[in-house]
Amino acid sequence: MVVDDLWFLADEASQRAEQAYHRLRDRYTDYVDERRTRRVSRPRFRTLATRVKRTGAPYGAHTIVYRDTDELLLVRHDGVDLWVLPGGEVCDGETYREAAVRELDEEAGVAADYRGLAIAERIDICCDEYETWGVMPVFCAAADGADLSVQDPDDEISAAEWFPFADLPADTRDRSELLAWRERVSL
Repeated sequence: MVVDDLWFLADEASQRAEQAYHRLRDRYTDYVDERRTRRVSRPRFRTLATRVKRTGAPYGAHTIVYRDTDELLLVRHDGVDLWVLPGGEVCDGETYREAAVRELDEEAGVAADYRGLAIAERIDICCDEYETWGVMPVFCAAADGADLSVQDPDDEISAAEWFPFADLPADTRDRSELLAWRERVSL
């Protein structure tokens, strides 16, 4: 009998995701629960499941950063050729919020007043007969300053810009979800 280590990895990752989700739910209130499914290749499944096993989050922690001028901060991620929310991988020993703050500093160089968790997204990850899941915490924060400075050590982010919510670029990842979030909250 051949034992497939991906099954064990997926199970361990799901257990870690469950713990991470419950910690978020216990710590924060008044956030939106979202859910989506990602079908990925076997190598990508292994990568994402390994991240989830380590941190509970396959894609790290992100931040919706806005200004009172009804503008949203987006960064240009060259790896996916899209405008995205600032954010990224959680390092060992970091909380999700600490990771989001660090990533915001690296990718846009702007200070922000964190207001809490905006979205706790459950991401189901599937590959053939394997399944696991992870959580993607998205925080919200208000910024006063307009000056931006990209100092991304991963060289994935090439620009950071403020966009009016009413005029987000067409190539914004999760554009409709961001607009729906904007409609639900008062800034």
